[in-house]
Amino acid sequence: MIARSSGLLCHITSLPSAHGIGDLGPEAYRFVDFLAESGQKVWQVLPLRPTGYGDSPYQCVSSFAGNPMLVSLEKLVEDGFLEAQDIADPPDFPASKVDFGRVIDYKGARLQRAFERFIERVEDEETRRFSSFCEFNSHWLEDYALYRAIKENRQSKAWTEWEEDLVRRRAEALDNARAEYADRIEFHKFCQHLFRRQWDDLKGYCYGRGVQVMGDIPIFVAHDSADVWANQDLFQLDRHGRPTEVAGVPPDYFSATGQLWGNPLYRWDVMEERGFAWWMDRLRSEFSLVDIVRLDHFRGFEAFWAVPADQETAIVGEWRPGPRDAFFAKVRQELGDAPIVAENLGVITPEVEGLRERFGLPGMAILQFAFGTDMKASDFQPHRYTRNLVVYTGTHDNDTVQGWWSGGVGASTRDESQAEKEKDFARRYLNIRDESEVHWDYIRAVLSSVADLAVIPVQDLLGLGSEARMNTPGQGRGNWTWRFRRRDLGSSIRRRLARLSRLYER
Repeated sequence: MIARSSGLLCHITSLPSAHGIGDLGPEAYRFVDFLAESGQKVWQVLPLRPTGYGDSPYQCVSSFAGNPMLVSLEKLVEDGFLEAQDIADPPDFPASKVDFGRVIDYKGARLQRAFERFIERVEDEETRRFSSFCEFNSHWLEDYALYRAIKENRQSKAWTEWEEDLVRRRAEALDNARAEYADRIEFHKFCQHLFRRQWDDLKGYCYGRGVQVMGDIPIFVAHDSADVWANQDLFQLDRHGRPTEVAGVPPDYFSATGQLWGNPLYRWDVMEERGFAWWMDRLRSEFSLVDIVRLDHFRGFEAFWAVPADQETAIVGEWRPGPRDAFFAKVRQELGDAPIVAENLGVITPEVEGLRERFGLPGMAILQFAFGTDMKASDFQPHRYTRNLVVYTGTHDNDTVQGWWSGGVGASTRDESQAEKEKDFARRYLNIRDESEVHWDYIRAVLSSVADLAVIPVQDLLGLGSEARMNTPGQGRGNWTWRFRRRDLGSSIRRRLARLSRLYER
């Protein structure tokens, strides 16, 4: 399904930019150039959807919309939506992290200015493109824009705290809200038009440079989202719209108390009765943006961990059956042999692997997990890899290789003695001679393996420590902020990566 190749994992927000957050502008195109010139054929990104509380791309307010904070202000100037003076004096944003609060205020004001200029236009090609976009995407765009407009006029309160008529989506209340907030509804639609216009341009550039984009679909959606508000009968909610049980995973490598995600659980029986239509639309939407989809928490399709909604940790819960073969048979019927990667990490049973294998989906292996003492560790050792596999030095949920190596324990359930044993095994297995270059030993190991696709987080390519970690599971704040600077990806790194990629026929 995936030809032998390699790529880099870097979310859009981590790109350099003068405007506080990586975006779809000039630096994204430079990054594509770097990928092509270093022999990389895949750019893996995190979910591209609009984030909510906590700024996590895995807790989005829509499974169909794009994140308007990724819209490039430079491109808006190029396309005549803004003037150069509108972006000439940005705040003094930090260069190595995203200050989400300040970015949202700054970019939101400029998106509003672009919208005001747009509505002053007479009918032209751009207004016709906007109308076509709205019509084609109305099945999700109408609810999304209305949700955003209502929410911002209620001090960002969750939809369960709105008036009962709006919570229950009674027709008269929705019609009144559409009339009252018509301008803001149009603004949010316009932001989606801008995102899609800029993404399509960037995606076309990737195609021209021989780079495929791998996207990411979280299995669950945020409770406070347009998805749940507009499709309440598809989720396990009480009569007030609140979850009765929530998603998470039991205690694991990352946390002794498990991970309590808090997402509402699906009513899979109702979804199956309707031919999994909502999910099929979601997958089609993602494949309209990217070439390959990483399906997050694949094991939840076989069985998911259900936690009572009143629990404070994920220790108490039980496994419930997921949609299993019926779901993936429908995917195959609707989408054919779509290139889907199964994120099969965590508590993986023979039943989970059987489901993946029956549908021929490549799984994942993480080299950073290869040197533990548990039985699962051996599956992550390169000499055991198979071809139908995507391998990583680490993922966005891991510490960086250098951070893991230097810090010992990090954010995991290992003690210092166990960590030292793992590193001693890694020294012998990878023939590590210079520990300041341990990240290159890890890179060489995944590139030289038989796995069809090898992916390297940019932080590992740069040899950065724990300060560059993207996410610490179970930690509610301080995640998702890391950014690199343009000078970090220099010519020496590009040449070294290109040599290894050629050597191992990536």
